[in-house]
This record gives sequence, structure tokens and C-alpha cells, in this order.
Amino acid sequence: MVGLVVVSHSPALAEAAVALALEMVHGEPPPVAIAAGIEGAAFGTDAAAVAQAIEQIDDGTGVVVLMDLGSAVLSSELALELIEPDLRSRVHLTAAPLVEGLVAAVVSAAAGEPANVVVDEAASGLLGKETQLGIEPVAPDRETPGAGERAVITITPLHGLHARPAARLVAEAQRFDATVQIRNITTGSASAPATSLSRVAAVGARQGHEIELIAAGRQATAALEAIQALAERNFDEHAVISPQAQASPGTPLPAAPGIAVGPKWTINRGDVELPEAPESIDPELERHSLQSAVAATRQEIARARTRLLRNGDEKGAAIFAAHLLMLEDDEIDHEVQAGIADGDSAAAAWHRALRRVQNEWAGLDDPYMRARTADVRAVCNQVLRHLLGTERTIASQAGILVAPDLTPSEIAQLEANLVSGVATAYGAPTSHSAILARSLGIPAVVAAGRELLDVPDGTELVIDGSDGTLLIAPSPETTRSYRVKAEKYAAAVAAAQAHAHEPAVTTDGTVIEVGANVTAAGDTAAVAAGGADSLALLRTEFFFIDRTHPPSVTEQERQYRRIAEAAGGRRLTIRTLDLGGDKPVDYLPIPEEGNPFLGLRGVRLGLLHPHLLREQLTAIVRVARDHPIAVMFPMVTSVGELEALRDELEAVSRAERCRPDQLEMGIMVEVPAVAANAAVFTSRVDFVSIGTNDLAQYALAVERGNPNVAHLGDGLDPGMLRLIASVASAAGDHTRVAVCGELASDLVAIPLLVGLGVHELDVTRFALPRVKDEIRRWARSDAAELAAAAMALDSAAAVRALVAARSAS
Repeated sequence: MVGLVVVSHSPALAEAAVALALEMVHGEPPPVAIAAGIEGAAFGTDAAAVAQAIEQIDDGTGVVVLMDLGSAVLSSELALELIEPDLRSRVHLTAAPLVEGLVAAVVSAAAGEPANVVVDEAASGLLGKETQLGIEPVAPDRETPGAGERAVITITPLHGLHARPAARLVAEAQRFDATVQIRNITTGSASAPATSLSRVAAVGARQGHEIELIAAGRQATAALEAIQALAERNFDEHAVISPQAQASPGTPLPAAPGIAVGPKWTINRGDVELPEAPESIDPELERHSLQSAVAATRQEIARARTRLLRNGDEKGAAIFAAHLLMLEDDEIDHEVQAGIADGDSAAAAWHRALRRVQNEWAGLDDPYMRARTADVRAVCNQVLRHLLGTERTIASQAGILVAPDLTPSEIAQLEANLVSGVATAYGAPTSHSAILARSLGIPAVVAAGRELLDVPDGTELVIDGSDGTLLIAPSPETTRSYRVKAEKYAAAVAAAQAHAHEPAVTTDGTVIEVGANVTAAGDTAAVAAGGADSLALLRTEFFFIDRTHPPSVTEQERQYRRIAEAAGGRRLTIRTLDLGGDKPVDYLPIPEEGNPFLGLRGVRLGLLHPHLLREQLTAIVRVARDHPIAVMFPMVTSVGELEALRDELEAVSRAERCRPDQLEMGIMVEVPAVAANAAVFTSRVDFVSIGTNDLAQYALAVERGNPNVAHLGDGLDPGMLRLIASVASAAGDHTRVAVCGELASDLVAIPLLVGLGVHELDVTRFALPRVKDEIRRWARSDAAELAAAAMALDSAAAVRALVAARSAS
């Protein structure tokens, strides 16, 4: 079978193009090799790598090489000089377009066509696109219908005979000893050979078009029947659900409790101010700075785009794809390079070039393109921030902040006493941004849909972060009613706050410890003053991210000690590093994973990099010698891991002369198997903390942060309650059981958790008074009866309805 080599400046581009092309093949695909990028550089091609790929892929049948542009062609030509003459004679370089040509070549090669036919098919790759756009292609004369058997099919795929269904048709036609032609009856097109992907695409068959098939030869009848059967199967395309039947992506989800009423405002991402031009410019240094800034911006955008793609938001990801293309625009690059050569700084040259593009687009008649000037500005400012070393700051305004999504750093900049609420088009209630909004006491809803972004600034909005309500331009009567609700909510919070320093004791005398999560020393002091019984969860990964290298032992010890001192004698639980999943860091490379939430994260990563784990434990143990500290390990899956962690902790404790009674050891219960087999784990630790965010993600098969399935991830699912009950039952009175995660702050969940037998609830700072107040309303015996009834129900919605009914009675 003919082999294919893809030569590209970008490994990501080459891999994506190959993946797309191989989607078109049913059965055995042809061998494909990639020679893309240069080690240590952002983009480029290497002749030696091309030669190696050719040698690797050749089986004596022939090799076809497809290239993207520029040096890819030069490298491929040079590669021919590096290989043996005999092999060189079997290699064909083609000027075919990379993506379209590769798709056609893969289909043709998979059918067993010789190299010259594969080259011709690749070269005709643009025919379908040219026909669709009304461009007269330069192509072989179109054939007219010949004699033979005939059949008519109707095109059913939503987007017609696009690449994938066309490839299916071609594959079917190639299976038979028959000559099959295809003609679009609806448009009156000329006929084309059904064995040529590019020619099939060129007939311009859209959904609903009638297509005539003409077949001649020994297996003509069989060929027509096979293609008809393919058409009846919708060309093996997934069925398209009508828009009316699809789940609405614009259903707001509650993210942070509270009611907010106020005008919409958006982040002012104004232009970055340029400093005065320096007296002298080093062009080479400016070019290097620009290259670094563009590379850093490309990485940021690529990460944002990847997150959206993982969440199933292809439209949102397309916005960032356009931003990436702007960074690769040759015209812009040439203009910037010319500006630097003329004596401009990189920042000035970049700003001038992007401002020109922005002005040109703003003057276009097309309103869609005029609206894209915001994208130009965003890319311009993003690169300028890297060039100038400036941070993006948010000036808080009164009202409700609306954004596509917000990063944790952006949420952290908001002034909680000024910003009344947050509403995002995307995101999920379990995202770190939502968690931070809850910790700041800012009401929030998420996943409200793209249409929210089109609402004019200043429009009156109402949100209820407790139930997901979002109202746009409500009537004056509705606005007044929600203002009254907001006042009542604030009064209830104030009443609970007045008793926050008192213990949380059920009406029948059971004390439930209520701890609060912390991130820094200042936060700790406020939490301690707010009535927290303990400092329940210090997420240490926030000390490790947004850095070029990990913090040293001394730096970590200083951070942990400041927080422990601010705790005022309360126990501080320090969770070891929980990187991986949705929290990557540049200095700790993690292999590309199909599902990072199931990959290297938590202690799995720590045990793989024992020096990082040991350094962190050293810092923690040093603080534990004179402060009450509990160390907690995340994402434990097996007893073997637990024993390895215990051995490491004991070794560090001996080296640092810390007594065993000075430090508690516990694990997070996030893996369903650990919860189901809790007895073997609870007997080996001082405490366990049930991480309901991740436990729900794994138990309910709902990815955190994915707005398309977020509504399925309710922690009050009866199955989740049974897992919590299993842990509490196994722990008994000998091991402390805490619950952290968003469920611990959910007022509906409080009586259920108390009834299931947990000893501690770890909540956000602003939820603490209300959680304590809710605990005091219940007798543990009543709560246990309620929990038993809840576990017998069939859905989280039914559980919530049950609690609401009991609470009202």
C-alpha cells in the first residue's frame, strides 16, 4: 500500500490533519508518517526528519509526500538528496493542498491505488471547494453520463456530501469491479467518477439533493445496491437531532448562592498603554522579545481553546482558533518586522499593525466582520501584555458582571462589596472560578448561553445563585420582588453571622465541626474571625501554579507557617499538591492524556516526582512541630499508594524530629472504589475527607467544568449518598469523617450529611454561618431518618424535593 508523509511547520497541525484524514477510512488505513516541527523551536521543518519519515514508511510500493508551505517544500526536496537513489525513485512530492489533498490521498491509498493515482487524487483535492464557491476549477474534462445501470439516492446528511460521507461513498464504489459515476440531478451537474473523492465533492451535493448513480461492469448491480444501502444509513453519519429536541445550552446553573439585582457590565479590556519609545532600539532584541511574546500568547490561547473543546464548546473554541490564525498572519508579521527594522520597538510595531487591521475591519459593511474588531483588540493587547510585562486588571463596577467565562485570577480581583453578582455564558458550578465566587460571597450563575453576551451593557438583570434564576430586563414589579427577596436573604445571613462563633450542635446534642477552606494568611485571619472551628483545607497547588519553577522548601514553609499562625491555634489541614487534571504547570511536564482527570494527578503525580513530594512534606512537618497540622493526600486509589505515602511521611518526620502525635495523616476520598471499600482505608489513617466534587465526577461519569452535562452531576444523587454512608459507616467513631467540596456548603445537603454520620463539614467562608445555623435546626435522629429515606429515592431532584418538604413542615 502506498505510504504518505506529511511535512508541516506545526506538529499540532500535522497530527490534526492526519487524524481528520484517517476518519474517512473504513477498514485498514494506509501507512502515514509525520515530519513536523523542529525540536526546541516553535515552528519549522527538518530535512533529516523528512528523510527518516520516508524511509520509515516505504514498503516498496511508493511514497507520496504532502507539504504545507515554504521551507516544508525545501526540506522535502533536500530530503530526496539524503535517501538512497532506489528509494528516491519511488517518492512523489505533490503540490496538493495539505488538508484536502491528504484526505483524498488517504482514501485513494486505502483503496489500493498506485502512487500516480494517489498523487492525482491529492492534486484534485480543491475541486469540491471550488465548485461549492462557484470557482471554475482547472480540472480534467467532466464526463457525461454513460450507459449502464442507474439508481437515484437522496442526500440526507445535514451538511450534504461533505468530506466524511463522500469518503464513505468513494470507499463503497471502490470495493466493486464496476465503473460508477455520480451526477447531481438537482443542480444538473456533469457526472463524475464515484471513485474520486475530489470529483465526488465537486458535484456539490447538499442535504435533500437527488443524486443519480450510473454503474457499468461485472459488479454494477452490487455496487449500486451497496451505495443505496449506505445512503439509507445516512452515509454512516450520526443522526442529527433537531434543534427543538436538543438540550438547551443556555439554561443557567446555580454557582454561588445569593440574589443580585443590577445593571449588566462587562470587563473593560481597554488597550494597553504603550510606554514612551526608548532612545535606542536593538532590532535583534526586539525581534526576540516579539517572538517570545507571541509564543506565550499562542500557548495561552491554545490552552483556553483546548478547555472549550473538552467542554464540547466548538463555537467558543472557534473564536480562539481565529485568534491563533491572527498570530500566524504573514502580512501582519511582515508589517511588524518592517516597523522594527525602521527603528520601532516591538510593542509599537505590533500595536500599529494590529490597529491598522482593526480600523480596516471596523470600516467594512459586514456587521459580523465589524464585530470581530474586538478579537483583533484582544490579541493585540494579549501580546502587548507579554511584551511589556503588565497584568490584566479588572476595575470592579456596581451591578452584575457578565463574561464568557472568568478565570480564578479574574474573580479574585473583584470587589465583593461593589460587584453584586456574576453571570457567565459558559462554565460550570464546580469550576474553580465558581468556587472562588462562593468564597467571596458573590452570587453567581453559569452556563447561561452565548446569547447573554449580546445583551447591551446597562440592561437590568436579576440572578439567584441558589436556584439558577437569570432574568433579563424584568418588569419593575419583578425587580421589586427580587429586591425584597435579596433583603430577606441578607437578613438571614446576618442573623446566622451573629451566632457564627458558637458551636454547631444538633437539637439532640451532637456537635458537628464546621471548618472553612483557606488560600492565604489574610484569608485565614478573616475565616478564623468568622467563627470557623478549624482551617479545613489549604489547597497548596495555588502556590505552585503560574510559576516557571516550583517553590523551595523554605518558601513553602514560610507560606504554611504564616497561615498556621493566622489560624490562632485552630487545626490547619494542608492538602499536598493536587496538580494534573485541569491544573497543569509548565515546569512539570505531563504527557498528553486522553482524559487527564483519570490520569496523572494528585498523589499519582507526587509519587512519580518524589523530590517534589518530599520537599512539600518537609515544609509541612517543620510547621507541624509547633502548630496543630493535619496533612491530607489527594486522589488516593490503592492501599499500596497509601502505605508508600505513610512511609515517606514517617521518614521525613524522623529526619525533621517531628513526633507522630504532632501531625495527623488523612486522605481524600474521591475515587468511588475507595468509598466502597472504605474500611481498609479508614483503619490506616486519622481522618478522611470526602471530596464530593471529584467523587461525584467519577461516580456519576460527569466531567467537572463541562456545561453540557453539569446538570447531571448533582452530589445529592442517591448513589452518591450511599457512597458517603459507606465511608461514615466504615469509619465509625475511630476515624474522623469530613465532607468537603460544594456539597458541604449546600444547605439542602446539610441534614442529609449529618444524618449519614459525618463528623465535620468543610465549607467556604461565606457559607459557614448559614451551615452552622442549618445544623442547629435538626436533631441527628431526624436527620438520620431523612437520609435513609433519601437513599431510597431515584434521583437527586427527588432528594431535594424531599428535604424541602421536611424543612417546610
